Amino acid sequence: MIQLPVILFYLIIGVIIFLVIMVTYVVISYQNEVKAKEVLADKYELLQEKMNVVKLENYEAKLNPHLFKNILNSIQSHAYQTYNALDSLASVLDYILYESKAQLVSPKDEIEFAIHLIEINKIKLSPLFDLQVKQKIDPTSIIYNKSCLAPMISIDLIENAFKHTDFLHENAFIKIQFECNENNFVLTVSNRISPLVSIKKEKGGFGIDSLHHRLKMIYGDQYTLKTRVDQNTFIAQLSINLMNYHA
Repeated sequence: MIQLPVILFYLIIGVIIFLVIMVTYVVISYQNEVKAKEVLADKYELLQEKMNVVKLENYEAKLNPHLFKNILNSIQSHAYQTYNALDSLASVLDYILYESKAQLVSPKDEIEFAIHLIEINKIKLSPLFDLQVKQKIDPTSIIYNKSCLAPMISIDLIENAFKHTDFLHENAFIKIQFECNENNFVLTVSNRISPLVSIKKEKGGFGIDSLHHRLKMIYGDQYTLKTRVDQNTFIAQLSINLMNYHA
């Protein structure tokens, strides 16, 4: 007969082997679960990126026809300035067709595009209208020539100013200022509005929710977009910390 200690020995060995197998199974299962979660997270992140790209493309698809319509209407209503307007329009079209297809452009290119856009809108104005365009640019800035700015990011604020200015008022004005320093790109736009205009038709001012959404998707918390009204003057300021974003 097999002695009892021998039976206990084999029993203990069996229990140990069983425990080792169970621990190994649990560890492998846990590792597989972690890997599965990582794969799922990667797929979710990829899907989210694709959704963001689709949203941005939708914004662009909505934006361009609106821009073209305003440009062509302006040129048509002021035939005597057609040559200069078409010259600016050619630059705008080149930017839309080529530069804007890139995910990012340089502040230099975006500012040049915005200036052409302003020149086109000027043909709707009286020569005596108070339109001020200023640039506070540091051309030696690291970010000035770097591709770190979303293309056509300045359109909404500029178009809103020309769309909602109270042109009938004797003191009507539009002021646009571009700034680019070592860290930030800043666009400040102000214009006189009619006291009869409701400025709270949409959250944040004159329909800039889509701009907020686009900025949030691209820059996260590296931007601020503020609007306010001060004595019938609507003021909008966009500031983007391009240095942190680029880094």
